[in-house]
Amino acid sequence: MTAPVLLLDGASMWFRSYFGVPSSITAPDGRPVNAVRGFFDSVATLITRQRPGRLVVCLDLDWRPQWRVDLIPSYKAHRVAEEVPDDSDVEEVPDELSPQVEMIAELLDAFGITTGGAPDFEADDVLGTLAAAERRDPVIVVSGDRDLLQVVADEPVAVSVLYLGQGLAKATLFGPDEVAQRYRLPAERAGAAYAEMALLRGDPSDGLPGVAGIGEKTAAGLLTQYGSLAAVLAAAADPGSPMAKGVRAKLLAGQDYIEAAERVVRVATDAPVALSTPSDTLPRVAADPARVAELAGRLGVASPITRLQRALDTLPD
Repeated sequence: MTAPVLLLDGASMWFRSYFGVPSSITAPDGRPVNAVRGFFDSVATLITRQRPGRLVVCLDLDWRPQWRVDLIPSYKAHRVAEEVPDDSDVEEVPDELSPQVEMIAELLDAFGITTGGAPDFEADDVLGTLAAAERRDPVIVVSGDRDLLQVVADEPVAVSVLYLGQGLAKATLFGPDEVAQRYRLPAERAGAAYAEMALLRGDPSDGLPGVAGIGEKTAAGLLTQYGSLAAVLAAAADPGSPMAKGVRAKLLAGQDYIEAAERVVRVATDAPVALSTPSDTLPRVAADPARVAELAGRLGVASPITRLQRALDTLPD
């Protein structure tokens, strides 16, 4: 069986680690390292379970791209910290997490584990671009963000999403069939249909209102009945179609929103992704063992780094 490539949603994983691991976990100098410990424990577990040959930790170089805000001004607006100036674009990240993100980045670099990012794009777009570009190995995207269910595919390679909504212990693996069954969407285009359902439904957590009066169940039903968003909108514009008058009126009233939101909701597949290493092959040993040992000792995370190395030791050469 071909070893998969793991694409990790870095921010999603270390946010979950920060809130899921007690803040009493600290470095020898007293700094919190709960997110660091949780993140590397999770990576070790994923490597043990999925046995990847390649791995990329995907980064948010711009968590709220201006081009998305230009299209939908409310996009993630509520996540901007209230205490920063109005012209700033800073996400409200817990004070104790930001330094830990830097610690994680240092350890990843010392270990030689690949990271990837793209200016003016979110981690979702990096994940989507790398998944869409893959032509050799099956892809497993790991994230707690449901938006990424839109990247599932059967061709040209299998793309699945390991959804961490209830934590790694209860993670659910979604392929096209699982997405179609869970959300009652057309199986032949489950990923694209999920994105279209999300567009119509909206997502308050991202500041996306959706089409007024069209919830998830109605959106899924329309996509199943008509096959695609384009066909749904064509039916809404056709007075002779069997579409219910109330639904037709809601869709027609929401046309401007639908047009603007389509680019916002859809994960980009053409982001200019740059990788931190020449190859995303998962290293079997640390690139700089002395630096890893020094960082692990200074940060008090020797145990998760040892677990990571043990997980790597189980992989074939």
